[in-house]
Amino acid sequence: MRRAEVLPGKPYPLGATYLGNGVNFAVFSEHARKVEVCLFDAEQPSRELRRYVLPEHNQHVWHGFIPGLQTGTLYGFRAHGAYEPRRGLRFNPHKLLVDPYARALHGQVDFSSPLYAYVLGDEEQDLSFDTRDSAPGVPKAVVLTDDFDWEGDSAPSVPWNRTLLYEAHVKGLTRLHPAVPEHQRGTYAGLAHPAVIEHLKRLGVTAVELLPIHSHVDEPFLVNKGLTNYWGYSTLGYFAPDARFSASGSRGGQVVEFKAMVKALHRAGIEVILDVVYNHTCEGNHLGPTLSFKGLDNSAYYRLLEKDPRYYQDFTGTGNSWNATHPYALKLVMDSLRYWVREMHVDGFRFDLATTLGRDRHGYDTRAAFFQMVHQDPVLSRVKLIAEPWDVGDFGYQVGNFPVVWSEWNGKYRDTIRRFWKGDDRQAAEIGYRLTGSSDLYALSGRKPTASVNFITAHDGFTLHDLVTYSQKHNEANLEENRDGANDNHAWNCGVEGETTDAVINQLREQQKRNFLATLFLSQGVPMLLAGDELGRTQRGNNNAYCQDNPLSWVDWNLSESQHKLLDFTVQLSQLRRAQPVLSKRKFFRGSTIWDSKLKDLVWFRPDGLEMKKEDWEKPVVPSIGFLLGGDAIATPDDEGNRLVGDTLLVLMNAHHEPITFHLPAIEWGADWEEVVNTGQSRVSPHTHTPAGGSVVVAGRALVVLRRPATEQTLPRE
Repeated sequence: MRRAEVLPGKPYPLGATYLGNGVNFAVFSEHARKVEVCLFDAEQPSRELRRYVLPEHNQHVWHGFIPGLQTGTLYGFRAHGAYEPRRGLRFNPHKLLVDPYARALHGQVDFSSPLYAYVLGDEEQDLSFDTRDSAPGVPKAVVLTDDFDWEGDSAPSVPWNRTLLYEAHVKGLTRLHPAVPEHQRGTYAGLAHPAVIEHLKRLGVTAVELLPIHSHVDEPFLVNKGLTNYWGYSTLGYFAPDARFSASGSRGGQVVEFKAMVKALHRAGIEVILDVVYNHTCEGNHLGPTLSFKGLDNSAYYRLLEKDPRYYQDFTGTGNSWNATHPYALKLVMDSLRYWVREMHVDGFRFDLATTLGRDRHGYDTRAAFFQMVHQDPVLSRVKLIAEPWDVGDFGYQVGNFPVVWSEWNGKYRDTIRRFWKGDDRQAAEIGYRLTGSSDLYALSGRKPTASVNFITAHDGFTLHDLVTYSQKHNEANLEENRDGANDNHAWNCGVEGETTDAVINQLREQQKRNFLATLFLSQGVPMLLAGDELGRTQRGNNNAYCQDNPLSWVDWNLSESQHKLLDFTVQLSQLRRAQPVLSKRKFFRGSTIWDSKLKDLVWFRPDGLEMKKEDWEKPVVPSIGFLLGGDAIATPDDEGNRLVGDTLLVLMNAHHEPITFHLPAIEWGADWEEVVNTGQSRVSPHTHTPAGGSVVVAGRALVVLRRPATEQTLPRE
């Protein structure tokens, strides 16, 4: 290749920076001997035009400035160094490497190209060395400049206690939406369409939590089966929005379109939270492809076995684990997060398998470097941070054990609520904690109820419809003989007793859906709704649809009468939660510690109308329970300091398959109760009234919410 003069340039910022008269390239590699930047033909991206050796090497950063280059330039790196897998070194200059800081990627990984640093099929496998050029099968980074007009965009900054999360897939949510133009379906533009935003607003959604939108790779074992990695938990580019969700092309159009989506959602008061996968990458284990990090500095970016660095530590079940203990690997994570906040205007992140990022050399530690960096960062410490608080390593389940400023997916909430409505024994104490914000998990660490992200279903597992419909998983479409996916012990056929008709079974299933949705919206903490659950979406029993990029996973907007009713019911619940401050408290309940029993903010009742005692909580079978939320006992101030005195709510829950009569509390708890929710009915509650001391029959496996209007008798403000 013809060589040209390259100026020294600067080591920062990392990546490719357009300076008006050329481009500065900077890339980290601690152990490389030489790094080249390769330029590619804009018309034939597989055709390499020329290579330039980056002339300077400062603080482990290779850098150089190439005059005359313009935005739109396609490029990649090649790193020269030792290929000694037994020492953790895997340099191979024949393999084109994606810039870890690339803002956009053009093209997809093609596994028909020689993407492996070793010769496939050799007896020693990864100890061999492959000299074929991988460039035709590797995506090319695109040089960009930032000239997007945000038009004064500002973050909605919705308080945590007023947040309703909506977990969605960019493509899956909009691919079948009839109001979205065909060319925008399944894209960032589709998600920003007014019809989609209107649906979110109707539901009361305040934040969309998007499954991974970082550029990702489809694993070869899926490609060979004609499948793809639909969920996207296989990241290649941590700064680059995936072009597969773009209606505007892949040479920077995906970046502009993503920003326009964020701007449109912000105008509607809706935040954007990204599901991010910094715990592992798409390069797999020692037998995986060389696409970026592995070829730039394998031992820096990945956790290797200390006694045999040929192999990777794997806390994720994917073959590798990100090395958050290395300064530059940790810097990449922090730089990426700040980029998405500052330049792309996102409002927060949900961290996949976040426990891995909190592992130092000795194990999980709440004072690990990653947590310290986030906590002190003036940008990241102020956005919404959500942890998936587990991984597959030793002591990986860390629910309740993340630092302050973090909220968590509360897996214990999910499991407890499912068990209760299934009718399992010994759930009383657990249900008490989970409904009231899980103080047993978060109070001692100084966190509030909003540390608990409550969910019944998520992308990983059954949809709500399938949860109450299937007693076994049905993952046959994944072509693994139904061996993949969790054996969900909390799935059931809605607990039907004895022989009955299909119509009755369907009615009970719809009722169980309403039970779960009602419980979610009535619980303290932050509710998260899985996209499509409000519509009765089904995956036909597939609880691991990660590779199903087809109607099995997409939201179907062609609704039946029962699905319309479910949507209306969900909207009603969301409206109730927004209208009643007692359902979204910023602090934990004080319960019996309140000096005046008539002003208790939380009281638990038995079906006979008497308060529950210690022995009641310890009974092996407590199928029915009631609890009172004292709205006029909280006098909660809003963000402007205005006092919000809400109504008092009485929630009656019956997990038994037979109806149960609840005797309402005596007059001191309220003179007259209005029914506002009844999951035993498919329509909106008729708002019937029952006096104090009266009785309410709650159907088998049903929930009723009663309301008493607020009074002037209040406690001091929280």
